[in-house]
Amino acid sequence: MTKSVEIASNSPVDRNAADRIEEGAERVKQATSHAVAGTKEAVDRAADRVEEGLHHATDKAAGAATRATEKAAEYSERGREAYDQAVDRAEDWMDQARDYVREKPLQSVAIALGAGWLLGRLLRR
Repeated sequence: MTKSVEIASNSPVDRNAADRIEEGAERVKQATSHAVAGTKEAVDRAADRVEEGLHHATDKAAGAATRATEKAAEYSERGREAYDQAVDRAEDWMDQARDYVREKPLQSVAIALGAGWLLGRLLRR
């Protein structure tokens, strides 16, 4: 024989259990809402810190790039000036050599022959 027990839906046991289940569900809902809100705040704070860090790093990199560009331009200008000075000196020396050869052709030929002979002797050894 099997006994079956039926409890009416309005019985105090059912209402009490239903109330407890509802209270438990409400607590879970509130805890979940608090956890989600807390997580969202933490993520927002972390995102703000990351964004600030990125801005700082970007500003720092831009400053370094600007300084490097300025230094490169400065060295380029210095190099250009040194090149121009070297070219000017070489042109001056060539002009002086041409003038000397025009003024003293025999001495120039003698000097050239002597320099060639000396250079040949040095390179033979």
